[in-house]
Amino acid sequence: MQRQLGRTGIQISAMGLGCWAIGGVLWEGNDAVGWGEVDDRDSIAALRRGIEMGITFIDTADNYGAGHSERVVGEAVRGLREKVVISTKFGNTFDEATKQMKGGNATSEYALKACEASLKRLGTDYIDLYLFHLNDCEPSKAPQIMEVLESLVQKGKIRCYGWSTDHPDRAQVFAQGEHCAAIEHDENIFVDNGPMLELCRRHGLASVNRAPLAMGLLTGKYSTARPIDDKDVRGSRSPAWMRYFQKGAPSAPFLKKLESIREIITSNGRSVAQGSLAWIWARSHSTIPIPGFRNEKQVIENVRAMELGPLEQEQMTEIEGILASLRTS
Repeated sequence: MQRQLGRTGIQISAMGLGCWAIGGVLWEGNDAVGWGEVDDRDSIAALRRGIEMGITFIDTADNYGAGHSERVVGEAVRGLREKVVISTKFGNTFDEATKQMKGGNATSEYALKACEASLKRLGTDYIDLYLFHLNDCEPSKAPQIMEVLESLVQKGKIRCYGWSTDHPDRAQVFAQGEHCAAIEHDENIFVDNGPMLELCRRHGLASVNRAPLAMGLLTGKYSTARPIDDKDVRGSRSPAWMRYFQKGAPSAPFLKKLESIREIITSNGRSVAQGSLAWIWARSHSTIPIPGFRNEKQVIENVRAMELGPLEQEQMTEIEGILASLRTS
């Protein structure tokens, strides 16, 4: 399966590898906003296996693991750079030594500095897709950010850009940019951002989908009895915005929804994760889910979802009916 990266004409795999989890530990004050301890050897092996299996899109960010994810990606693609399209993000400041987030910075000066730092960590001389990472930044500040991003395109530092935001009014501003190619936003069976999908369709942008497996809940492997490390963003020290897991346990309402549709999404021999990705591909022709991973086994399972393709429209309609009934019950 292939998708086009917005208006660029660049063809990429219909699924990417999301590299937040392989960044490891990250904190925002006392809140865990990383995924706990990681083994870089496992991460590199998983990335390379995905590339071997046909994945050509890798998504990371400068603050994942306070720069660590970018370094791991850079190591994994050494000698393979021409085979992959790399997306990374900027806007969040951090301290690499303490693994602490330090707040957002939406200035043009910082964007230029952040780009150079990411290029160095990734070990490359260009970034394919450069995403503004401040979800809630005021739309009025977007034009100055777009201006500096257009200048980075002209300098050959980046090929195209976009915004990682769940707000269509913010995405609408960036959509006017000549070299804007994508909007990254939450999209999964539980959280469907229809207005953003329509905006991407209308403007010919790629819809890059974070949390396609609801932070792991849509793998079907979590229950209320399974403990989660307190260094994990889903654990007992999770931030207030974590909706899929609460106090270190998966959300009971989401688990109920999953059980109600499990039989449909696991049709044709799919796993829960594969069925959840199939739902996203059926939702729009522009969607590119970027499930996270920790090891080769997870990457293999997710990549094989592409062989099975999207769900049928009848299945999509049935799922919508079931979930709608739960919302009104």
